[in-house]
Order: sequence, then structure tokens, then C-alpha cells
Amino acid sequence: MLRVTVLATMVVLLLGSEEPAAAAEQYLGPCALAVSKDAKTLYVANHDARQVSWVALPAGKVTRRVDMPAEPTGLLLSPDAATLIVTCAAPKSTIAVLDAATGKLLRSIPAGHTATGAAISPDGKRLYVCNRFDNDVSVIDLAPGGKATRVKAVREPVAAAVTPDGKTALVANHLPNTRTDPFFMGDIAPMLTFIDAETLAIKNIPLPRGSINVRGLCVSPDGKYAYVTHLVCNFELTPVQVDVGWINSNVVSVVDVQQRKIINTVGLDETFQGAGNPWGVACTADGKTVCVTHAGSHELSVVHAASMAGKLYQMFTSTLVGAIAQDPRAGTYPPRRIELPGKGPRGLAVVGSKVYIAEFFSDTLAVVDLEAEADAVPTTIALGPKPQLTLRRRGQLLFHDASICYQHWQSCTSCHPDARTDALNWDLMNDGVGNFKNTKSMILVHRTPPMMAEGVRKSAEEAVRAGLSHILFADRPEEEAAAIDEYLKRLKPVASPHLVDGQLSPAAQRGKKLFEDRQVGCLSCHPAPLYTDLRKHNVGTRSPYGFVDDFDTPTLIEVWRSAPYLHDGRYLTVKDLLVEGKHGKQRGRVEKLSESEIADLVEFVLSL
Repeated sequence: MLRVTVLATMVVLLLGSEEPAAAAEQYLGPCALAVSKDAKTLYVANHDARQVSWVALPAGKVTRRVDMPAEPTGLLLSPDAATLIVTCAAPKSTIAVLDAATGKLLRSIPAGHTATGAAISPDGKRLYVCNRFDNDVSVIDLAPGGKATRVKAVREPVAAAVTPDGKTALVANHLPNTRTDPFFMGDIAPMLTFIDAETLAIKNIPLPRGSINVRGLCVSPDGKYAYVTHLVCNFELTPVQVDVGWINSNVVSVVDVQQRKIINTVGLDETFQGAGNPWGVACTADGKTVCVTHAGSHELSVVHAASMAGKLYQMFTSTLVGAIAQDPRAGTYPPRRIELPGKGPRGLAVVGSKVYIAEFFSDTLAVVDLEAEADAVPTTIALGPKPQLTLRRRGQLLFHDASICYQHWQSCTSCHPDARTDALNWDLMNDGVGNFKNTKSMILVHRTPPMMAEGVRKSAEEAVRAGLSHILFADRPEEEAAAIDEYLKRLKPVASPHLVDGQLSPAAQRGKKLFEDRQVGCLSCHPAPLYTDLRKHNVGTRSPYGFVDDFDTPTLIEVWRSAPYLHDGRYLTVKDLLVEGKHGKQRGRVEKLSESEIADLVEFVLSL
């Protein structure tokens, strides 16, 4: 067993001294795959173990493990198959370039905050890397001494792909970046960013209204189409049921690359059986088949590409999105769904008729033969010992598990991706009907009661159990709720992209003094260290559709990640909240600050 250690440093923001759970529990967490040209070696990015594994095919034996400087989020082979390129996520990310045969580190390339979703040009000369929390893409010249350029994305770019001719790079953004209040009439959806390879000019097109939780992106072998995995939610409806996609549908959007437009959004659910949380997507070499992993329902969908691009024969499984209905006369068939042996399938790689799938929570690879009989059972490759799930790890699995939901339509992470926010308003029935509220992040929820914007849940424990009953429409045992509690309690804030080498910038330091100034008044409702007084206040923000005046004071930790702002998402930025919304006027003199002072105050708040 060859083991190579790559040394690097990583800035981690922690509240308290608790050891990071993943480091303590020794899980692998396979999340992404790449395969050698001769199909004899599979490369596996193990996120939790901070390591890449070499797996010999077809035997399935792990032959090498190479340590990474931080959690690997993705990997790819160079076109000549000589080097393996691994994105390692941190506030200052590293792109590790390894010898594909030996695992030797050849080069380290710096990247932005939480690098992920890398793609390479067909000639191997240019690399595109999504810097998720910098909201941009590094465009890197791979020649010796080559330079890197940053290109603006929209919000949390997570996946990238390059067309076969190398002329266009596509980048999928994870979440919408808009207001969501009832008075906003624009597109409420994530964007797909097109980058012109020659000029680096960009064009953004929206996914269907209500899209969230974008995860996967690939381009067809002929370059005509791109496929994007995501959810489409009926966020403008009251979630009185979960059946037939009433709350969320699980889909793939089909993009005409040349025309740069969405031509179809294909539902992967069945009428009475959801396919929760689509994640990875890949095409077979002939482009005739599209394969999609479902991280929530632990399945693989196999879809005819021609059906996805042509006229859809729909049986509507929601008010917005239809599924391909079986119509043999038109050569159209519904997706084939294959139950996988492990839990949490994410990345995948297609080799001939074989599909290899990374099963995040099982530390295994599933192997599906597309040419096998319909009732054939997928096989398993173990990447290490069978994981023994701690209470926290089991809670993490349950939080991402759509199979505990009635009809498997969604999981907790459908509306709280990565236990944060989907950036949308929802009209939940726990506080009356007709008063939409923005989805809250789960960070620090057990330390900052009460829950919900109006404080209608006294604690996070109560909210977790209510969510299982009224959002997943499931009757689950108490031990599962307790496990989810433990997972949420162990969440750690991500270091803000506004920090400089882990420290406040000069502007943020000035903003901190303003924040702590009693005349300005921020501390009266947002005292450190949690930056909330755990109370409800009337700050004059009741909307015409609301029923109450008092709202819970949220923590400001990770507020940089939780736009839009206020209980109904009416302000896209913190500056808008302070200037247009005059937030803080009733308890201080924020409205009397100069423009430069407002900028400094905003910089501090966004650094938390």
C-alpha cells in the first residue's frame, strides 16, 4: 500500500473547542469519481477522510490511498490521462495535481473559497474550478507559469463542464440569488452560467422558477445538450401534503447548449413514488443514456436521452413539472429506477456498460451493469471497513435521507441544503396561512431558541420533530429525531469569505467598532458570541400579509451565506436591509451612519 502525504494548512472557524466530527469518526465519505482511459483504475475522492483512493478494476481492490490537504470535493483526469486533478476545499483551497500512476504530488495550485466542480478543456490547457463561496470561477492556464483569472458566477457555483470543442464552459449555481418576498416579480431560480472560452464573457440563464439545490452538471458527448440535476419546488403553495410532488419534484433540466436555453425539465419521480435529491449526472459514451444518482432515495435513474430532448409525454406529478410517461409508439419510456445497495449515492462514472457510484454514507461503490437483466442486483466495492455509525453520523444520514419521507419525495436537506437555507419563502401552517417566511439556516439552532421566524417552536428539538411529522409527513421513532438533533448540534460555521487570512479586514475592524457602539445599537439585539439576544422584537417589519409584529432575532453567524434577509426575504443584501429597510432605526442610529460607515458595518457583519 503506497501512501503519499500532502501537507497544507486550513483555516477552520469553530465555536467552542469540540473536535470536528468527521476527523474524530474516521469515515471515508466517497463523493466523486474518475476513471482511467484504459478503464483499469477508478479514482475516488473521499471527502471525510481527506484522501483519494486508487481502485483496480474489475477486481475492485483499493491499491493506493493519497492524503489531501483538505476535503476533496471533486476530481478529474487530464485528457492525456497522465495527471489527476483534485479540488480540495478550504477557505483558501488547493488544487492538487497528482501523477495518475503513482499518486505523487506534481503541483499545487491555489484557488478560492471551497473549490469544487472542476472541468478541463479538451486540449488539457485550461482548467475551470468553481469557488463556491467566493461566487466565482477560477480559469487557470495549466502551462508552466500560466496565470489564473477569476470569472464572476452568481451564487454558490458547484459544478462545471466544458463542451467537446472547448469553446464554452458551463457552470451550475446552487441557489437563487434574488429577493423572495411576495412583491418581487422576477425569476426566483438558480442560474446556469455560460463562459465564452475565448473572451471569458458570461451569460446567465435561469433554471425553471422554484428550482433549488442544484448539484450535478454534464455535457452530452456531441456537445449539443447539457443536463443539470436539481429540485423544483412549489414554494408558492401551502405544503398541506407531500404527495405527487406537491412540495418538491426531483428533476433534470435539459439545456440546448448552442441556443443557451432550457428546452425541457424532466421529472424523475413516479406519480406515487418520489426520487428524492438528484445529485450526480453522467452520459454513456454514445450519448444515448443519461444516468442520475439520487442521494436521498438511494437509487440510480437511467433515462433515454432522446426522450429528454424531444417532446415530453407528461403525466403531471406536480403543478410545475411533468415526468416522461410511457408511450412506446413515440419511442418514449419512463426513467428506469435501480435501487442501490448503499446509502447516499453522489458522484458517478460510466465505463462502457458499467456505472460506478460513490455511496457517501456506506463508504462503498455501487456497480450497475446497464446491459444486465432488469432484475439484476447491483454489486458493491468496499473502500474500507464497514462504517460504524455514531449518533451524529446517523443523524447526518437521516437528515439527507428521503426514504424516511412519505413516498420518498424529499429529505430535510431538500429545503435545508447542507443544513443551511434554500433561500426561498414558504407558507408553513405552523403560524397561520398566507404569511410566507424565509427558510432559516440550521447553524446553531440548538443554541439559539426559539425556532421559526415567529418563534412558534420553543426549541430546535421541538422543530425537528415537527418537521418529520409535518414536512416529511412521516411517523418516525424518537431515536431518529435524537440523532438528527446530534447532527445539527455538531454543525460548525464555515469561515466567511470576507475574512483575510482568517482575520477581520481593516474595513471589518472599523465595522466592529461601529457594531459595538451603544449609540449605533446593534449589540442591543445581536450581542456576541451568538449575535442574538434569543428574544423576539418588533422592528417594524410586519408585511401586509403578516399577522404579528414581533419576530425572533436570528444569529448573525454565517449571515453571509443566508440571503435574502428579513423574515420574508425582502432584502437581497445586508446593505439593502440597513439602508432601504432602515433596520436598527428603532434601537440605534444606524440611519445616521455615512455611506462609508455603512460599508464598514456591512463588512463586519458579513465576516461573522
